[in-house]
Amino acid sequence: MTVETTMALTEQDVRSFSAKMNEADWMAEFRAHALAKVEQLPMPTPDKTKIDKWNFTSFPVHAVESGTYASLAELPEEVKGLVNVEEQKNIYVQHNNTPAYLSLSEELKAQGVILTDIFTASREHSELIQKYLMTDGVKVDEHRLTALHAALMNGGVFVYVPKNVVVEEPIQVVYLHDDAQASLFNHTLIVADANSSVTYVENYQSTVAEAQGLANIVAEVFTGDNAKVEYGAVDVLAKGFTTYVNRRGVAGPGSRIEWALGLMNDSDTVSENITHLVGNGSSSDLKTVVVGRGNQKQNFTSEIVHWGMDTQGFILKHGVMKEEASSIFNGIGRIAKGATRSDAVQESRVLMLSEKARGDANPILLIDEDDVTAGHAASVGRVDPLQLFYLMSRGISKQEAERLVIHGFLAPVVNSLPIEGVKKQLTEVIERKVR
Repeated sequence: MTVETTMALTEQDVRSFSAKMNEADWMAEFRAHALAKVEQLPMPTPDKTKIDKWNFTSFPVHAVESGTYASLAELPEEVKGLVNVEEQKNIYVQHNNTPAYLSLSEELKAQGVILTDIFTASREHSELIQKYLMTDGVKVDEHRLTALHAALMNGGVFVYVPKNVVVEEPIQVVYLHDDAQASLFNHTLIVADANSSVTYVENYQSTVAEAQGLANIVAEVFTGDNAKVEYGAVDVLAKGFTTYVNRRGVAGPGSRIEWALGLMNDSDTVSENITHLVGNGSSSDLKTVVVGRGNQKQNFTSEIVHWGMDTQGFILKHGVMKEEASSIFNGIGRIAKGATRSDAVQESRVLMLSEKARGDANPILLIDEDDVTAGHAASVGRVDPLQLFYLMSRGISKQEAERLVIHGFLAPVVNSLPIEGVKKQLTEVIERKVR
C-alpha cells in the first residue's frame, strides 16, 4: 500500500487552530497558503531509502491538550533527570502540544533575550517571526513534508539573542511526549544577532511504548556577523512514529554554528541537517551519534554548504546498528564557485553488532572551486576483535568489553553535549539500546 497523501484537515481546520492558539492574523494565512501546496509538491527523495510506503500524513488528531506545570518540581521523573531543577533558570517545557512551563532569568530579559513558545512569538514578536520563519532557512515549498509542517505546526519555540549579548548559561527546551495519539509538528527558531552567543539544548522524550501519531520537526538557526550558536539535541522518540526531522543553519560572516546531536529514536526516521556557510569566514562543526535497533529503517543526511570565502566545515558521524536495523549515512561537503580557501572535512563510521544489521556510509564531496581543502573518511564494520581480546585479557567479560568499545566509539559526540543531565541521558539511552 502506498502512502496516503490526501489531507484529512481542511483550510478551515488550520485557520481555526491558528485562532484557538491566538496567533497573529498573518499566521492563519501562512498556514492556509502552505496547506494549499501540500498535494502539489513532491515527496522528498532521500538517497538509497524508499519512503513511498511510509505514512507521513495520516494521524489520529492534529493536537492534544495536556497539563501544565507550575514549577520544575512538578515535572515527571523522566524529565527531572534531564533538568537541574534547582538551578536551571532558562527553560521551556512543552507537554505533547501544550506550552507547559517557561522560565527566563530577569537578567536575560533585561538584555532583550527572548524565549517563548512559537504561538506567542507570532503575536508578540511578529516582525522577527515573519522575517525568519521558513523564508531563508527551510522553505515552505521545498517538498510536501515542509509544506505539511508549515500548515500543521502545533508546537515549538522561539529564541532570540540581541546584538552583543552573550548568554552564559545554556537555554534548555524539553519536548515531553506521553500521549500515544499526539503528533509533533514542532518548529524551533533560533536567531543570534551580531556578536552574540548562546548554547541551546533540546530534548525529545517519549515515555509511551508505541506512538500512533507523526513527528514532522523543523529547526532553523540563524547567526549574524561573528555570532555563535551551540545546538545540542537528544531525540528519543517512540516506536510507531514516522519521523521526519529537518535541522537547518544559516551562518553570517565570521559566525559559527555547532551541532551535537544524539539521534536515538526507535521510529523509522528521515533526518536532514544542512548548514549554509553564507558569510565569509563562517564555520560549522556537526557531530552526530545514532543507535538503531529492531527493524528500524533510517536515513541521515548531513551537509555543509560553503558559499562564502575562507569557510570551514567539519562533519563527524558515528552510528551503531544492531539486530535488523538499517541506516544510510550521507555526508556531503559542498563548495560553491567563489568559496575560495574553504575547508570541507568529514568522517563517517558505522559499527554493526549483528549479521543482519546494515549500515551504509556515503561520503560525498561536491567542489566547484579550485583553491580549497577537502577530505573525507568512511568505514563500516564490526567490533574489532583485537579490542575485545585486549579488554577480555584483563578479566573483563565479552559483553562488558563490547559495551566499553561501543561507548568509546560514540564518545566524541556524547562528550560534546553541554548539560550534564542531557549527557547522562544520552549515555543511559545508548546503554539501554545496545545491551
